[in-house]
Parts: sequence; structure tokens; C-alpha cells
Amino acid sequence: PPCYASFHPDSPACKIEVPERLTVSHTALQEEGLAERCVSVPIRQATDAEILLAHSEEYLEAVKKTPYMSLDELRTFTQQYGDVYFHPNIYHCAKLAIGAALQLVDSVMTGKVRNGMALVRPPGHHSQRSAANGFCVFNNVAIAAHYAKKQYGIKRVLIVDWDVHHGQGVQFAFEDDPSVLYFSWHRYEHQGFWPNLRESDYDSVGKEKGAGFNINVPWNKVGMENSDYLSVFFHVLLPIAYEFSPDLVFVCAGFDSAIGDPEGHMCATPDIFAHLTHLLKSLAGGKLCAVLEGGYNLTSLAQSVCQTVQTLLGDPAPQTSELNGPCESALESIQCVRSAHKPYWACLKHTASIILSYFITRDNFFEGSAEEEALMSLCSVIALFEKMKKQEVSCISGFCVSEKGTANYLEKETYSYDMILLVRLPRFYGGDVCYFLPYFNAQHLLCTVYYYSQCVCFVCVPPQGCSDVAGLMQAVLCLLLPLAYEYDPGLVLLVRGPGSGVGKAAWAQITSLLQGLAQGHTLALIQVRGTEGVRAPL
Repeated sequence: PPCYASFHPDSPACKIEVPERLTVSHTALQEEGLAERCVSVPIRQATDAEILLAHSEEYLEAVKKTPYMSLDELRTFTQQYGDVYFHPNIYHCAKLAIGAALQLVDSVMTGKVRNGMALVRPPGHHSQRSAANGFCVFNNVAIAAHYAKKQYGIKRVLIVDWDVHHGQGVQFAFEDDPSVLYFSWHRYEHQGFWPNLRESDYDSVGKEKGAGFNINVPWNKVGMENSDYLSVFFHVLLPIAYEFSPDLVFVCAGFDSAIGDPEGHMCATPDIFAHLTHLLKSLAGGKLCAVLEGGYNLTSLAQSVCQTVQTLLGDPAPQTSELNGPCESALESIQCVRSAHKPYWACLKHTASIILSYFITRDNFFEGSAEEEALMSLCSVIALFEKMKKQEVSCISGFCVSEKGTANYLEKETYSYDMILLVRLPRFYGGDVCYFLPYFNAQHLLCTVYYYSQCVCFVCVPPQGCSDVAGLMQAVLCLLLPLAYEYDPGLVLLVRGPGSGVGKAAWAQITSLLQGLAQGHTLALIQVRGTEGVRAPL
């Protein structure tokens, strides 16, 4: 077990970064039966050479002396840094925290585990090359990223920091490095929230060769909800991350961004971290290393850790709490970030901003039973698509909503295209069960599903003669997934037609992303050219 740093009663009091953060998290994993399903990775102390990957020799030598300092000397030493507390045992603990992160990297990169989470303290993402800061002594994730590049030849590393504070230490470590893409969302409030840095705003995009590889999403108000978090993933992080194509993903897993935290004051529920983790698992072949950062409400911390680990283990993500669409402040931040990064990423250069502000809700779209209301809604969406087409942003060519009846608005021979059907099943089906007669072709299958339930159908048509994978992924991430999460289906049906221009890799990515919906209830139907029906559901 890791060695926990505690603070002498006469030393500066730290009442939130406490040892119980680890004990309650580990106890929750045991009680939920998750700990026994995980591979336990032994930890070790980091070496000096490993610490020096991200820190100066002068700073390391200074921290080395802290175990031998008196309380007065520790107070004096601490005062030269910001919001950090030194104890004679903290150097030992900090070396174990780094060692645990490096052991996790070794285990993932050698294939001993698919992914994992390191429960460590002290945290690390605020620590800088020559300075402790914000409870952080050494920068665990920055060292681990350098280590992965050096030890395993990793070319591209993605670091996702969902802690509620800006991880300025990680940003400064890689701001001129195009091999590391750093993403952070954080309370900012127009520079009014700690660490109160100008460099935490959306227009700090990196320096020199690293320009465009530093993404800051500032939260300028508190109370952000699940919809806000998902919207940032769909409209900022994931499009850029897919274009970046990382070989390894790190998560600075700070759960002070969860509801009830005294530092964050946000309203995102613990289950959202299951969905964020699921979305990131589609990158880098699933190689993901999560390292604990903040999180100071012991209840939401423990629940969030369990949700994250459960998803890493491959369990279906739970049904999301009600999604109402992103708030205006979140949309403003998203648009600012996309504008700042537009010069650096192809995925942002042609996408209409209307996608960000046109967020269809159940109330104004799906629940109306009158045919006239449905047609008005359909016309609105078609108008949206026409605006998108003029700006060359999407491969989507059809959309249909109906309560009962046939797929009147679908293009002729729809079954020859790639389709994604999101079905909200009636309550009496239990929300996750539906029976289909075998050997229906796709057109008959669609009609059958339309008869029994409301559904949304996206028809993705690649340009003739080529598969516009980038355009297709943009449509999936920026339009399909936001709509799908708000629609909250009970079943996801994927139909792959014989004339598809979408390759296996893109199809696998889309399938993986959509499995975060409907608690994993997904049915894939692959239609072979010249056959009447589907040979086997997957």
C-alpha cells in the first residue's frame, strides 16, 4: 500500500488533500467487487533520472532535503511555493506516486493490462520544472509521458486533464512539443479562479512547434453539468484527438469536477466519468493510463473512481442523467476554443458553427405526436443539413423521425448505405429488448422498427469513389453523438450496406463510440451485396 503523507498539527493545515481520499476510493472499489477484477500492479519508488525527465536537478536536490528539516525549516521551505504543504515523509510518498504511474505505463505498453488507473497522492499536474504548487510536489503525468516516449518510442501522447483546476505544470512542460497534445478544462471565471493565470485561457494554444497542441477550455461559471462536459468532448477534444491519432492516452483524473466538490462547485454526476472514459478508450487502441489528481468530496470521489474503473474493465457505461444541452457559457467557451485552434486542425476548418448552437431536445423534437409537429421538426433539421452542405461539412444526407409507419423520408434503396438507427424502445420491452424476424433486408427491418417505436435514422453517404473518413467522423462526433446522447435510446442498431465506402477501421471506431449508449445494447447488421438479409447479428 502507498505511504500516505500526513501533516503535523503545528504545520500549515491541509484539510482537503487528505489520506482518506485514497482509502475511501480503494474501499469503494473493493465493496463494488471491482478491485478483485483488476490486476494489482506493484509500485516502486521513482529514480532520480526519472524525476529529472520533468524537473530540474536543483529542485530535486532541494526536495531531497525535506525529510531532514525541522518544522520551522519546512515552513520556510514551503513558503517559497504556492498552496503546497511539505512534511518529512512527502518526498518518499511523491516518489511512490511517480513510480506507480510508471509501473502502470510499463504494464500497458508491454500488454500485461489493456489500461489502468493509478490511485496516488500527492497529485502532480500543478508541479512545474523547478517548483511545487497546488498540493503537487512532482508532476506524475508529465514524467510518465516523457518516460513512455523515451522507454517505448511513443510518437504521439494525448493528455486529457478533467480536473477542475488548470494543470499548468503539464501545459508548461509540453507547450512547445508537438508530440504531446494537452487538453484541460478548468474553472477560470475570466482569470478569477486559482491558479489565476492568463495562460489558462482558450487562446493559449502552445508555442513554436507546439502551437495548436495545447487546448484550454475555460469554465467561466460554476454549475457545469453532464451536457457541458459531453459537448466539449464532442465538439473540441474528440475531433482534434482523432486527427492527432495518439499512441497512448493519459488522463489527469481529477474528480473535483464532480458534483458536491468544495473546490469545483460543478454539477456533473459521477456517471459522466464512465462515458468520458468510454469515449477515450476508442483512441490509441484502448491504451489508457488514468492517474488520480484532485477530488475532495469523499463521496463523489469514490463513486467517480468506481465509474472510471468499471468502464476501464469493459463494463457498459450506465444510463446518463438527464441531458438538457450545454449552457450558453459552455457554448461560448467551445466556440472560442474552436476558433483559436481552427488554424491548426483540419477538422475545425470547415465545420459550421451552427452545429454548436443547434442542440435538439426531446421537448421540441421527439415527443410531439401530431404529424404536423413532426413534419415541422423534420423540416427544421433538413434546413440545418442544407446549411451544413453549403459549407461542405458533412456526409449526412438523410434524417427521419416517425412515431408509426414507414420510412417515407429515407432515400431510395437506403439499405445500400451505412446507417445508424437509435431506437428508444417502449417501457414494456424493458428498455433493452426487441425481437426481429430473421432474414429481413434492411429496408424491411427499418420499417418494422419504425412501426414499433420512435427512432432516429442517420444515413451516412460517403462521397462517390472515396471514403471521406475525416468527414464521416466529424459528422459522428459533432452531430450524431450529441443528438444520440440526448435522445437516450434503449437500443443502437448499426446497418452496414454492401456498397459502403467506409473502411473497417472507421466502422470499428464508430461502433465503439456508439456502445456508450443504451447501456451497451447494440445490434450490428452487415448486409452483403446480392443477399436478401443479414446472416448473423453481432
